[in-house]
Amino acid sequence: MTFSTDFNTNELMAVIVSKQIRNDDVVFIGVGIPLLAGILAVSTHAPDAILVYEGGGIGARTRRLPWTISDNPTTDNALAAQTMWRVFSDQQRGFITLGIIGGAEIDPYGNLNTTVILGGDHTYARPKVRLPGSGGANDIASSAGRTVIMMRLQKKKFVKELHHITSPGYLSGPGARKKAGLVGGGPQAVITDKCIFAFDGQSKVMVLSALYPGYSVDDIRDSVGWDLKVATNLEEVPPPTEEQIRILRAYDPMGFVLSSKTVVGKNGFDVFCDRVQQGYRAINLDVKN
Repeated sequence: MTFSTDFNTNELMAVIVSKQIRNDDVVFIGVGIPLLAGILAVSTHAPDAILVYEGGGIGARTRRLPWTISDNPTTDNALAAQTMWRVFSDQQRGFITLGIIGGAEIDPYGNLNTTVILGGDHTYARPKVRLPGSGGANDIASSAGRTVIMMRLQKKKFVKELHHITSPGYLSGPGARKKAGLVGGGPQAVITDKCIFAFDGQSKVMVLSALYPGYSVDDIRDSVGWDLKVATNLEEVPPPTEEQIRILRAYDPMGFVLSSKTVVGKNGFDVFCDRVQQGYRAINLDVKN
């Protein structure tokens, strides 16, 4: 195993999220970095994991990165092509073991806001910012066996109190999820661009569990809006391997998800096509019958 020396933060986050996926998981994923993390997992340590897309694709094995939740690759070599209502109802029945979600705000208990940032008068009708809403995130957070949250670490996002609870974490603390009738297990980790948070088993409060190279506890403490708790066995995240980076870039050869600059732009359509073909050739699908 050779560690990579050429990777960016998006690639590191994708690798870290992929490690949260177990071989026996049924994973509800969206587009972007979570999708690439799922593909990386089934290409490496979790070949039997089943990826479920919101549009209804179940267990796809594709050579192309899907652009939306119902793009054609979400059913390439799939186990099934179902409807949206079916995959969400299966989730409510307990068939989804892991969900990967994000948010605009998060509080110490892992509750997420993707609905609204309130203005000075604190009224829902006239907010400062109207956000996209829940999508499927509330369903995932409520019903999945466990959830992993992906967010950029910023003080305006990691707040002591949310403007609105869209997707439940541990709500107000121990026992609150059960009291609310939520069947899912709640958040297990928060993956950021600087560190990883876990949740204390007793208090259900977020705890700093691992740092990325180059960051300190003080850096993280300055980026959250509450009194940060730090694990006694604080770890440092190792870099991704060369193989992990190779797989990620094969699926995203234009850098649409992984890079801040894509190769499309001024390079033209010929370069676009050449990169796609290179990516296809670099992917070795082992599709089980």
